[in-house]
Amino acid sequence: MSPSPPGFALDKSGEETILRLRGDWTVATLHYVERELSGVRLPSGAGIDVSGLGRIDTAGAFLIDRLVREGGETPPRLIGEHASAASLIAQVHAVSDPAAPPKVTPNGLIEMLERVGRGTEAFVRELIATLAFLGETVSTIVRLCAQPWKMRWTSIVAVMEEAGLNAMPIVAFLSFFVGMVVAYIGATTLSDFDLEIYTVELIGYSMLREFGVVLTGIVLAGRTNSSFTAQIGTMKMRQEIDAMQTLGLKPMEVLVAPRVLAMVVMTPILAFVATMAGIAGGIVVGWTSLDINPGLFIERLRTSVPLDQFWIGMSKAPVFGLVVALIACRQGLLTGGSVQSLGHRTTTSVVQAIFAIIVLDAMFAIFYMELGI
Repeated sequence: MSPSPPGFALDKSGEETILRLRGDWTVATLHYVERELSGVRLPSGAGIDVSGLGRIDTAGAFLIDRLVREGGETPPRLIGEHASAASLIAQVHAVSDPAAPPKVTPNGLIEMLERVGRGTEAFVRELIATLAFLGETVSTIVRLCAQPWKMRWTSIVAVMEEAGLNAMPIVAFLSFFVGMVVAYIGATTLSDFDLEIYTVELIGYSMLREFGVVLTGIVLAGRTNSSFTAQIGTMKMRQEIDAMQTLGLKPMEVLVAPRVLAMVVMTPILAFVATMAGIAGGIVVGWTSLDINPGLFIERLRTSVPLDQFWIGMSKAPVFGLVVALIACRQGLLTGGSVQSLGHRTTTSVVQAIFAIIVLDAMFAIFYMELGI
């Protein structure tokens, strides 16, 4: 009989917290949940439901006892019936019961330095793992391009519609009003110097070079990124990815590559729409508040703002699309077997994507400044 993968769920109903266990908690299966379980903190008085527990050995009992000790509960309060869980956990608890550690007076500076060090170490590890995933993704896409009959065109087109075409209204709507805000700010500031006409240049440079593509990336990070992570994470929770691998299908080819290719293609299109919508918002403000008719606005924009500003903005779009899809897919594949893990990975995915877009945009700005563009 093959072992059943372990799992758990933290049930916070009312004032009582219960950790419900399921599957086999043995030395051969604990690696499935040990990482997710390390992030769980049980409050004092929490119960552990063992009615859904399968097989358990001393390794599983030790892991449960350690979790209970961290919450301050001693001995563990078990709920439900199980043939050997209560006795094993009691034996492990009696053997590993340590003497009370000496009370250490906290040092604020040392704790702060420790947290900074741990955060830096975690950041470096995450960066290295993301770069490794990027390399694996690029190699997979190159292999698929060399073997186009293996490319899943239906999946690519479906993702392009879901993540690109369906996101176009909200991207255009948001960029239109941001363009209006920038135009109003420019008009208010420049009116003190009787230079309201230069609002056209302000709108042109800001929307073509920065705001259009950055707003697109942020919207995709909040909308599409979370969707990709939730989709892949749900498949991971339901063990659909394990079944896929059993059938000989590679998750990188089936799940990751179509999403990455679709985002790389659709992000420049969305950035173009966002840029045009932002300029349209500036035209509306110029027409209604500054008496600059649309024809004059467009003509001055054409003559005063170089075309290379448009290409600078468009050059960022594929990179932003690649980063958003890459982070979303990686966090989805890292999802554990619990709902808490799915929520944590989705939140992490969105935060990382927005952070990466802002940092990459700053790096692009420094790069183009050094080139004198």
